[in-house]
Amino acid sequence: MIIKYFSIEEFNYFRKLGIKIKDDIYREIVERTVDGGEYSDEELYELIEEKVLKKSHEVYIAQSEKESITKSVYNSMRGMDVLQELIDNPDITEIMVNGPDNIFVENSGKIEKYPERFMDVHKLEDVIQQIVSKVNRVVNETSPIVDFRLTDGSRVNVVLPPVSLEGPVVTIRKFPEKPMTMKKLVQIGSLSEEAAQFLEKIVKAGYNIFISGGTGSGKTTFLNALSDYIPQDERIITIEDAAELQIRNIPNLVRLEVRNANIEGKNAVTIRDLLKSSLRMRPDRIVLGEVRDAAACELLNAMNTGHDGSFCTGHANSSKDMLSRLETLVLSGMDIPILAIRNQIAAAVDIIIHLGRLRDKTRKVLEIAEVIGMDGDNIKLGTLFEFVEEGEDADGRVIGKLCRTEKQIIHTEKLQRAGIEY
Repeated sequence: MIIKYFSIEEFNYFRKLGIKIKDDIYREIVERTVDGGEYSDEELYELIEEKVLKKSHEVYIAQSEKESITKSVYNSMRGMDVLQELIDNPDITEIMVNGPDNIFVENSGKIEKYPERFMDVHKLEDVIQQIVSKVNRVVNETSPIVDFRLTDGSRVNVVLPPVSLEGPVVTIRKFPEKPMTMKKLVQIGSLSEEAAQFLEKIVKAGYNIFISGGTGSGKTTFLNALSDYIPQDERIITIEDAAELQIRNIPNLVRLEVRNANIEGKNAVTIRDLLKSSLRMRPDRIVLGEVRDAAACELLNAMNTGHDGSFCTGHANSSKDMLSRLETLVLSGMDIPILAIRNQIAAAVDIIIHLGRLRDKTRKVLEIAEVIGMDGDNIKLGTLFEFVEEGEDADGRVIGKLCRTEKQIIHTEKLQRAGIEY
């Protein structure tokens, strides 16, 4: 058997040829449709197949490429164009569209450029409007920024010109159909078995927990896994900007989501509004997807008024930085002395779990710290678990593990009341 190897020039030629064929067939069918032709999904797919077969009589097209072109054209007309294949791929966790010609994806923690592109900027704009219309949202030059979620839970951010200088920008954060479990996180090395057992105890005992970390560190994924430890007989209320939490096995679960203002700038329902309302709904625990504004005031109030076992995530570079950020957020909504705020935080927050993304793109629990209380004018932390790096392997992967420190948890009252030994 003779194997034909293509040069880079030949490869690029055939790739450009494939793109041109797709564009030509798309335009032919659109013109035909505009002329009055209406097709079912099946009829449209068959029509595209016929067009591709006809093109193959004019220029050589491999069988695999025929199928690819057919599917691509179909997705352009009935799906999300070149994004549809990425949406359907379970291994893709993030899709980043920087204008019609530059698409990047995150696959297994690595970001790489996707070889396909949109036909032109108008096609990208059409896909954006198609996506936005399905969730009853509006994005245009007047309102060039919009955040929303798809029916499968994926989180979408759209930014249009003139705000975006490179053309329309779309970022899609996908979430797995089956949420990550704590057992799986232990298996992949995100934390140790000992740490997982400790977290199970404090969750069941009703400790208030903050999960901190940078963008893409896995805060939401970890919160979902941690929620598996919540007793099933409790009433849980979740509050989110865009619903993406996947809390399972809780029959008495209420999910709340903010509502953005309408075109007139009215009728918005904020995180603060939902937190205030949730306190009247008899929750055992409140789970806040992310604290990012003055809603921190209401959250701390809830934690300090009998709603033990509440969870929240926040953007921060360390456990200590999470406390500082909380101070800033509370100050933005309340004009009270900083010492009073710190006392309130120290009384409300029990445990901070800090996550990070290492240089090899793996996500790890870097620290589990207890909020001990006030030490003079400052909040005192005690590190219970800490990630210790031991080096790198031959492939550049970081070697290390989450290790137990010599410090013991100070506040054991909740563990004792729950009858849990530690």
